[in-house]
Amino acid sequence: MPQASEIAWLIPVFPLIGAVLSGLGLISINKKINNSREIVSVGLISLVGISAVISYKALIEQVSGYQPVEKLFVWANAGDFTIPMGFVLDPLGSVMLALVTTITLLVMIYSHGYMAHDKGYVRFFTYLALFSSSMMGLIVSPNLLEIYVFWELVGMCSYLLVGFWYDRDGAAHAAQKAFVVNRVGDFGLLLGILGLFWATNSFDFNEIATGISQSISDNSIPIWAALLLCFLVFLGPMAKSAQFPLHVWLPDAMEGPTPISALIHAATMVAAGIFLVARLQPLYSIFPSIQFIIALVGTITCFLGASIALTQMDLKKGLAYSTVSQLGYMMLAMGCGAPVAGIFHLVTHACFKAMLFLGSGSVIHAMEEVVGHQPVLAQDMRLMGGLRKKMPYTSVTFLIGCVAISGIPPLAGFWSKDEILGNAFISFPAFWFVGLLTAGMTAFYMFRLYFLTFEGDFRGENKELQKELLIASKTSIDEENEEEHEEHGSIHESPWSMTFPLVFLAVPSLIIGFMGLPWDSKIANLLDPEEAEIAAKAFELKEFLPLAIASVLIALAGIIIAYQAYFVKKINLSVLFAERFPSINQFLVNKWYLDDINEKLFVKGSRKLAKEVLEVDSKVVDGVVNLTGLVTLGSGEGLKYFETGRAQFYALIVFGGVILLVAIFGFQSPQVS
Repeated sequence: MPQASEIAWLIPVFPLIGAVLSGLGLISINKKINNSREIVSVGLISLVGISAVISYKALIEQVSGYQPVEKLFVWANAGDFTIPMGFVLDPLGSVMLALVTTITLLVMIYSHGYMAHDKGYVRFFTYLALFSSSMMGLIVSPNLLEIYVFWELVGMCSYLLVGFWYDRDGAAHAAQKAFVVNRVGDFGLLLGILGLFWATNSFDFNEIATGISQSISDNSIPIWAALLLCFLVFLGPMAKSAQFPLHVWLPDAMEGPTPISALIHAATMVAAGIFLVARLQPLYSIFPSIQFIIALVGTITCFLGASIALTQMDLKKGLAYSTVSQLGYMMLAMGCGAPVAGIFHLVTHACFKAMLFLGSGSVIHAMEEVVGHQPVLAQDMRLMGGLRKKMPYTSVTFLIGCVAISGIPPLAGFWSKDEILGNAFISFPAFWFVGLLTAGMTAFYMFRLYFLTFEGDFRGENKELQKELLIASKTSIDEENEEEHEEHGSIHESPWSMTFPLVFLAVPSLIIGFMGLPWDSKIANLLDPEEAEIAAKAFELKEFLPLAIASVLIALAGIIIAYQAYFVKKINLSVLFAERFPSINQFLVNKWYLDDINEKLFVKGSRKLAKEVLEVDSKVVDGVVNLTGLVTLGSGEGLKYFETGRAQFYALIVFGGVILLVAIFGFQSPQVS
């Protein structure tokens, strides 16, 4: 039997086969394929399950000490120029594959219940399979060029899934926004890849790092050019992993179905950027200035996301800005030269963030029974409350996720986030301080979400509040009334297909952090054994405890404030903060005004430029073309009178021409003396 690592190329192939077959079925036999929706979903889930089995077998082999496997073939060849393609399976790839296949499998099971009554059920599963296949292909790519191919496929699938409900204006606009913002990053990435190939004649990660280092030593490439190329490549992960200022697409992506929100935020699109930066660590480690930029961007992003999440009333938007903040932590780790810490946090975060998003979907699914299929109402926490008694599985797992992301020991988030903060304290103390403050803010806004959603009294039947929210969101009352016929029940727990993934994900959220104990890190031993050995020997409890205690204390402070404000309600934050500091409150409510700036500077600016270009095109370019036509037409009209068909007229013209020529040449002839 072949090793799983030897057949790792099959991991993305199985979901791809399923996606292609179901896609062809939708095109050719749409009605039949939709009537067989459960057969299709079971088939696609089974194919992803096969990929998951191979992934875990490959991970076990890598943990057991098997050598990484790389197999290449020549995809294009022209003289000395060759482009290799193939696959690579190493410890980093095996960890990511196990993570992606697990989350995808659980999201698909969850989607069976969540999307059960959606007319696009089969189309959704087809997109999911293609999305997961693209991410798996990206992970096993052995070079930058192949990564770019799958990178674009991931972007295309996110566009399809975010805009899945394309008949909703919000979803259509969000899909366009995600596509356009990611084009900015992808353009930089493409330029960087081509530039690095020009400088090193290779697309291979390690060869690029070696080649750039050698080129700088030989003075064959200026240092500023190398820095520029590194930054251009970093623009791709900035957009994909929602880093400031290219983060604006991710919160709007919540317009898509909740299962895809969980997949994007946990294990696919946003993880792709972090993964690529980890792959490029040999290159980035050459340039401390680039690492500083990466750390700075990550620090700003983690603080920005947390600060905006403080004021969000939409449950999914609150979780979305939480993801932005946590991605900032991961990027901070990359900038500190600690890719293992960043990947460790990516793994732990994927578990509890997928659980939190799926939990929010469970809540929204229940709320729609009361307020109808109106996202403005079903996702607003002001209409929730008291759901803990009605939804015990959802509430308990959501609480576990809140504790984990807040960094309370011994749950997963504590170990991974503190590993990042510890590295930041050594490399960039100022960034550590911002990260520490963000940890407190994280605990506050997460428990704010929990208390508003699950504790207190249920507020969903308050019709006056519903109307106020609809008016505030500029949704017409008529549109809301159209949904009233769908209100037919009360709050209840979700079906097993939706609660099973929640319970399953609660387990790693509780215990997976023990893989990264600072004195005996299993994940570090797998990803970077030499660094793990050095870190284990250098570990001292007296250095670890002060930082860990500070992190836990500030998280507990955030939880206590949220408890006082939203559970026992002894603190009125509207009076204490919003009314006392209205400008700061508005700044956060308006999301740092970044959307407004983008709207005025880029959207309106580009529209104005487009109108001016259109005017130039219609008046100048079209004018020249039309003038040519008019001249031709006029010339034809004038010349047609010379075509009379009479020989005498033609003879007269010839005679006149001869006289004219004689006169011209006669005047030009020299005088004879």
